[in-house]
Amino acid sequence: MLTNARSAGWPSNWSRNPMMPVNPSRRHEAVPLLAALAAGLAVALAFPRPQLFFLAWGGLVPLLVQKEQGLFYRSLLAGCFSFALILYWLNIVMTSYGGLVWPLAVVVWLLLCLYLGLYWAVPVWLSVRLRSRRHLALYWSFPVSWCASEFLRGTVLTGFPWAQIGTSQYPFETLRQLADLVGVPGIGFVLTLTNAVLAEGLLRRREGRSWPVAASVLVLALVIGSLVYGQTRLNQYRQSAGDEVRVALAQGNFDQGEKWNPAMLSRTLETYRALTVQAEKADAGLVIWPESAAPFYFNEPGPARNFVVQIARDTGRYLLLGAPAYERSADGFRFFNSAFLLSPEGRELGRSDKVHLVPFGEYVPLKWLLPFVDKMVAGIGDFSPGQGHPLRLNGHALGVLVCYEAIFPELARRYVAEGATMLVNLTNDAWFGRSSAPWQHLYMAAFRAVENRIWLARAANTGISALVSPTGEIVSRSDLFETTLVTGQAAFGAGDSFYRTAGFGLPWLCLVLAAFFGLAAFRDKRAVPGKSPCSRDGERV
Repeated sequence: MLTNARSAGWPSNWSRNPMMPVNPSRRHEAVPLLAALAAGLAVALAFPRPQLFFLAWGGLVPLLVQKEQGLFYRSLLAGCFSFALILYWLNIVMTSYGGLVWPLAVVVWLLLCLYLGLYWAVPVWLSVRLRSRRHLALYWSFPVSWCASEFLRGTVLTGFPWAQIGTSQYPFETLRQLADLVGVPGIGFVLTLTNAVLAEGLLRRREGRSWPVAASVLVLALVIGSLVYGQTRLNQYRQSAGDEVRVALAQGNFDQGEKWNPAMLSRTLETYRALTVQAEKADAGLVIWPESAAPFYFNEPGPARNFVVQIARDTGRYLLLGAPAYERSADGFRFFNSAFLLSPEGRELGRSDKVHLVPFGEYVPLKWLLPFVDKMVAGIGDFSPGQGHPLRLNGHALGVLVCYEAIFPELARRYVAEGATMLVNLTNDAWFGRSSAPWQHLYMAAFRAVENRIWLARAANTGISALVSPTGEIVSRSDLFETTLVTGQAAFGAGDSFYRTAGFGLPWLCLVLAAFFGLAAFRDKRAVPGKSPCSRDGERV
């Protein structure tokens, strides 16, 4: 009977017991895949919301303890799964404002997540390969290669540093102070180093060897040292230093679908006038309107501009507002997403343009190749990168980050180096609805305050508007989708920051080391125990 069953093409492990038809090899193949998906889920849950940030301390271990064979694809899938959960809100943006039907939006979303998954697959696979082929312990290669990978993700194809693993630790108040030393990449380095030591320890126990005690002690010392440093910096910046100013953030709360409707212009300006009058009564010295709060070309004379200028005069307050601008050139017109600063007398003190534009949001890259694709900002032509610089007022300066620019630390760092004594983030997060994206965006922006030890004022059209202290603490904020005014006491001035002067070099160092690791991984495909330059008497180091 058994012979006949096998000749009929039944699995060779099929027995006469009807309760045991499962092929064990298939079950064993599924375990690594499920473990990879568990890693992706754990890291995704570390971000808002629900922001279970502690999961990032060990969430990558299920990937790192796997065998090299097939690991690249499992890591790719894990990364894709993680980003799909973190960036689920992109479907809202593409269908509600990008004009895409749901099936096409899902395809675009998954393709983006698949691309981002590569930045997981490469460091995980490279580190495991170095361990199996070169006997190099995971804690030497994985933190370096992961840091290099995230650096490339924030640079390649205009960069997309959204949801770097270090930003998951925003709620960890003492640890986030490390950002003024080594930035978000440094916090990510500590996280991935901890994951690597845990994974290396489990692998060695599986191999019948002792736990890497020395590495564990060093990591523990690094974490404790980071927390001691963080607490010291917290105590140092509890009190505001510098010239204090009361700041008012006007949140107009206009739906993205009606924001650029000319019929809404009068209502929009009246709403912001009323909020600015409230700011005057609250004795605010600086009033801030969100990105494109004035939905017209502010550098063009006319009744709308005159109305806004009169608001500044009537209230006698400095007014910073977001509005589009344009310039004539030999090739026609160039459009900018800008911020304008008005004096209490209504005089224009300066304009700063958005430098880092959102692909497909504010312009269409390769438009000659994609003529059927339209951008998502309606009512205006394609934006161009402009000139960004601090805006001077009364002996101080504002470094303005428009929307998406807040996730790029180099821009904030540059403005502070050029003399900015307060950072301002003008944004319009109406695209995101009530998803987790506004919270993700807010927490990433808050790290710019810590990195530069400077106050950050964030005005958002539909929220979340917030005042962020130099420790990253959100001292006052709005809720989503409410018309309100957020006021609070802030201060001009930037504290000392090693990151601002040299700490940003960590990703570059990791990139160079990762390149050497890559060469070592491919130089010799054969594992030769005891003869690797990265081994000592056949033992992994």
